[in-house]
Formats: sequence, C-alpha cells, structure tokens
Amino acid sequence: MSSLQSSALARVKPSATLAVTARARELKREGRDVIGLGAGEPDFDTPDNIKEAAIAAIRRGETKYTDVDGLPELKAAVAAKFSRENGLTYGVNQIHVAPGGKTVIYNALLATLSPGDEVIVPAPYWVSYPDMVLLAGGEPVRVVGHEADGFKLKPAALEAAITPRTKWLILNSPSNPTGAAYTGAELEALAAVLRCHPQVWIMTDDMYEHLIYGDFDYKTIAQVAPDLYDRTLTVNGVSKAYAMTGWRIGYGGGPKPLIDLMRKVAGQTTSNPSSVSQWAAVEALNGPQDFIGERAKHFEARRDLVVSMLNQAPGIRCATPEGAFYVYPSIEGLIGKRTEGGVTIDSDDTFATELLDAEGVAVVQGSAFGLSPYFRISYATSESVLEEGCRRIQRFCAGLR
Repeated sequence: MSSLQSSALARVKPSATLAVTARARELKREGRDVIGLGAGEPDFDTPDNIKEAAIAAIRRGETKYTDVDGLPELKAAVAAKFSRENGLTYGVNQIHVAPGGKTVIYNALLATLSPGDEVIVPAPYWVSYPDMVLLAGGEPVRVVGHEADGFKLKPAALEAAITPRTKWLILNSPSNPTGAAYTGAELEALAAVLRCHPQVWIMTDDMYEHLIYGDFDYKTIAQVAPDLYDRTLTVNGVSKAYAMTGWRIGYGGGPKPLIDLMRKVAGQTTSNPSSVSQWAAVEALNGPQDFIGERAKHFEARRDLVVSMLNQAPGIRCATPEGAFYVYPSIEGLIGKRTEGGVTIDSDDTFATELLDAEGVAVVQGSAFGLSPYFRISYATSESVLEEGCRRIQRFCAGLR
C-alpha cells in the first residue's frame, strides 16, 4: 500500500512546544502534579474592552464572510499602529490579516518559494520556521547565533550563509526561544550586508515587540533601514501583547506585490479570519494601550526571578534576555551526569524527559529550537508557580551525580 502521507509533510516534524504542552496536560489528567513551563501563552486575560467589542460585533450581526485578508477597518487600524509605533507607512492595500501570525508567515513563504529556494533561519529559532519553509518547498539554512553573541545573528555569519538561491532572511526580535532582541545598531549592521544582496527578502517577526524590559529601545528593521522597505515583510499580531492567543489574528505590512500574492494564497486556503475576532482586534489596536506596559512590568519581575533561581541550580547557566517571556538556559554543566535512577544526561532531550518524569516540570528541549544543550522556559505564569518550578529544577540538578 502506498503511503498516505505526502512527500511534503514527510519532511517536517510535529511542533515540539505543542507536544510538551500536550504531554503535561496528559500527566495532569492522570493525577500527576505537573508544572507546565512549555507553553508560550500569556496567563493574563484578554482586556474587557476587547471582549465587549467582540460581543457588540456579534449583536450587530458581524458574523459573515469578510474580505479574504481582513476587514478594511482592521487594515486601517493595523496601518495606524505601524505608523504610530514603528514609523512605517503602509496603505491598506499593503496590509495582510490572517488567522494568526503563523499563517501570515506561511502565506508569504508559500506565495514566494520555489523548489530549491533557501531561507536563512537564525538559530535558536521558533520551532515552526524551518518546517514551514520545508512545507512551502524551500530549504531552511540554519545559522547559529551563539550565546556569547547574545544568541543573535552576526553580520559575517549572515554574509557567509547567503547564496544565489537565498530568497528570505527571517528575523525574530525579541526572540522565541531566547528573548534576545536586536538593537538598532545591530539591525543596521545586518542591513549593510543585505544591501549587497538585492535578491534577499527580509521577514521580521515582531510578535513580542511590546514585551521589552529595562531601557531597551525597540526597533524593527524597515524602520532602521528604510531603503529595505520594498523587500521587507513586517509581521505582528495581537496574540501576545493583548493576551489574545485564542482569537487567532496576525497581520503583516509589506510591498503591495507581495501582499497581492499572499492574498491569492489565502483565497484558496483559509479565506478570511474570524469576523468577530477581527472586530475585537480593531478595538485592541485602536483602544487603550496603557495595560501593555503594566503587564510588561510583571513579566520583567518574573524574568528576574527565573534568571536568578536558575543560576542557583548546579550546572545551569542562564543569560538575562531583553524581551519576550522566555529564558534559554544552558545545561552544558550537566552533560554526562547521572540521575538517581542511573540515566545519563547526554542531551537536552534527555534532560527535559527526566525532569518531567522526576519532578513534574515540563520544559522544551533546546534541540527543538536548533541549538543544544539548552532548554526553554516560558515565564508567562504566576510567580508562585515559577518559584515552585525553579525549586524543582534546582532539586533535580542537585541530585545528579
């Protein structure tokens, strides 16, 4: 019998972050005391004014199909956001709205990649980038941003990775999984390389833009290098800043020819995002924004707590990230040690498995993000849960021999 699975799907792996979350839920259903630090989802609720806007839309009967890639009112709100917060000017015909930021990214890749086209994906990377490239027929090119460089792509490494087949560079700042964010100067240094390679398009995933800590000055690359505007897709959404993960609204701004191609993809796949979610997103972008900074202060306090406690765990080294709600600690000091049960910690995969079995703490192994031996913790949960989770990690590490 021939295989049911397509050759395209055979090239990709299931999402590791979703798998960890599912395993933690399964153990909880079995009665285990599990602390899930794997999911990248804010624990705050969607603000009431946004909920009320959705309810009002339902009562107005706004429950029909909309334009394939977004309501005109939402596109106008997105364009106003880009102008207000990023100094970027887009017409409504340069805006693409889709069911989540992931769909915006995938639509762009599917619209532009031909077999053999290469996409530079700096590692550590969000788990979905390489597999979306593969599904769209392209070839992901992994380029490591080392811990010593703040987990960020260096200009020389970018230059070395570019070939005549390079179609896209994907940048994610602040980063999932490391929380690393590029300064304006660092983006300008990458832009200097990209100016020499006009065939390379830039996709910047700014989903964690508002989760920035201390006095860090956030910039996106089209803002820093306006001469690259005509080959940059700036991706964002309402999931993280507005605690609207389940509403599934992402958006992007870019050159009209690219947006036209992405609309063509959407017309034959998802069609429009939920009409009700779109009206909620209009309110999110146009309504009060003060709560975002208030919530960011809570995340910053959680970051500081987690970094401090993890650095007290024997064998773990944890850098302090600039943004997002993740840390990416090294377990280099634990490799080769054994658990009480005699299992050797030979990789971050083994570490994550043994930590979950022994202490009931779910984290995501670094191999899923393209750089080992590390693991990712999401601190988008309460301080009490984080304290207990970190205490268990400390205990697990102290018990290794």
